[in-house]
Amino acid sequence: MIPSPHPTAPFRIARTFNAPLDTVWRAWTDPNRLTQWWGPKGVTATIKAFELRPGGVWHCALQAPGGPVMWGKYTFREITPKSRLVFTVSFSDEHGNLIKHPLSPDWPMVILSEVDFAESGGRTTINVRWTPVDATEVEARTFTDGAPSMTAGWTGTFDQFQAWLATVKD
Repeated sequence: MIPSPHPTAPFRIARTFNAPLDTVWRAWTDPNRLTQWWGPKGVTATIKAFELRPGGVWHCALQAPGGPVMWGKYTFREITPKSRLVFTVSFSDEHGNLIKHPLSPDWPMVILSEVDFAESGGRTTINVRWTPVDATEVEARTFTDGAPSMTAGWTGTFDQFQAWLATVKD
């Protein structure tokens, strides 16, 4: 993990889905599947690049109805098939250049995202852990204060994922 000069408690959220690990893993690692559910409810995802390898980039646009397009750049650091994805998360422009959060200029520029997958009895649990990287004190405080917003965003994303899983036949 990358050290941060201002230690901040990570944000954590988990959800168990009524789907086998293989289906869940493919949904997270196949860009054609990912665009069908990624983002909070009502948000449309468009993937510009997706290189599933350490150092590879996932570059994506998210748009809520009537809202601005918000670009994200995710850089893969670790991929353990059917077990773990580690990547950094940043806001970007459409060309992949990192930018400050369009709606929160004190948000950390880079978040380390650790996503763990575990199956039990045909159900898969996803554990997400977010930690700011090299955040200033103000950015670390903004991140900590943003827990309710992150919870709402991830809950909406997980709700959308759950609805999508109900339509998958594999």
